[in-house]
Amino acid sequence: MSNAYVIVLTGNIVNFVAGTVLTWSSPELDKLANDTETPFRYPIDEDERSWISSLFPLGSIFGPFIFGYLADVIGRKNTLLTCGVPFVVCYLLMAFGTEIWIFYLARFFLGVVLGGVFTVIPMYVGEVAEDTNRGALGSMMNVFLCSGLFFAYCVGPYTSVMVFNLILAVFAIIFLPTFYFLSPETPQYFISKGKYKEARESMQKIRGSTVNVDYELDAIQKKSKEDGKGNIMDIYRSKALTKALGISVGLVFFQQFSGINAVLFYAQTIFKKAGTSIKPEICSIIIGGVQFGTSFLTPLIADRLGRKVLLLVSAVGMVIAEVPLGIYCYLDSHGTNMSSVSFLPIVCLIAYIITYNFGFGPLPWAVMGEIFPANVKSIASSITAGFCWFCGFLIAKYFAAISDAIGMGPSFWIFSGFCAAAIPFTMFFVVETQGKNVDEIQKELDS
Repeated sequence: MSNAYVIVLTGNIVNFVAGTVLTWSSPELDKLANDTETPFRYPIDEDERSWISSLFPLGSIFGPFIFGYLADVIGRKNTLLTCGVPFVVCYLLMAFGTEIWIFYLARFFLGVVLGGVFTVIPMYVGEVAEDTNRGALGSMMNVFLCSGLFFAYCVGPYTSVMVFNLILAVFAIIFLPTFYFLSPETPQYFISKGKYKEARESMQKIRGSTVNVDYELDAIQKKSKEDGKGNIMDIYRSKALTKALGISVGLVFFQQFSGINAVLFYAQTIFKKAGTSIKPEICSIIIGGVQFGTSFLTPLIADRLGRKVLLLVSAVGMVIAEVPLGIYCYLDSHGTNMSSVSFLPIVCLIAYIITYNFGFGPLPWAVMGEIFPANVKSIASSITAGFCWFCGFLIAKYFAAISDAIGMGPSFWIFSGFCAAAIPFTMFFVVETQGKNVDEIQKELDS
């Protein structure tokens, strides 16, 4: 087995930290709105709650462009190390901050860094992996992300605001030396800079000291010379690259409008409004546990069944899960006694998380990392991730207000409609990337 597995696992520690950012608001917002637990002089109101939730996806819109640029200038490895430092600083600010503007600032910059991580990690993994294990290694991003989500759900409700943020800062600190010493820069970056000796050393470390890496290095070097240095206009001049960007952007659009961030950010609020008999914080832990457990499915089957099959099953499953959830919430809000099926919201959300998690959760990022050639990968990845988090911001900022206006039930029906629309998009527009190198994928897109 090549060293790529250890290298990717080490790099993905930063995704654990990113996962805690995603679900931080679920256990913490109620504390900030509580007279006895808030670190502020007064409890936060609904508008302040929505800004604390939504400022991080707002920041994530800008992160891909900043860190995508840095990935080409200082390398994938150094860019990921650069991402680690703001995680530490922002969590320390929220551990000791006593003014709401400090939390606004920290959440915004956590978003900037998160956008960078979601851009650069797929690039790094896509360049470290081989054609035969790229799906599995690309999907590991979701495993670590979900472990961070689960950790926040489990620890957040039972610790103070200060203690919780200090714990999260420690994980960010652990990432920095671990990744620095155990993971190399990618050969593709070195070749793009004309550093062929360093590229060989990097490839040898990734594949193993006894493996002959000449053929792979020659192929990367040849491809780099053919493509040259890319820019955004190269994407629109090429039929294949334009289609690749459309696929990548389309997948993250349907990922976000499946409702995932509404579920993650407002999990406890959703369960309270749904009127389930189980404590909201326990429901959140169950959801996080299911998401963490099922995150291991995709790395095991992505390179066997292919991306399209998993995406289609995922979209169908999310529709089946969200429609009855919407019916339950609608009937409950209109006075129907739902006590006999009070378990239904947790069952529906478990089904939703399972089907999301082996398809539209990890695979849009895996496909993004493998569908673009190296010369435009950082530009295309930045556009995709920036668009993703623009959609995430809209949902985080306005979901609570819209669900208050039209009800939780119709809100989930809207999400299910987007999931239904993802089915024909996947069938007719997404190309299968399983077991193919980037040249083969580009030729298929150009046909």
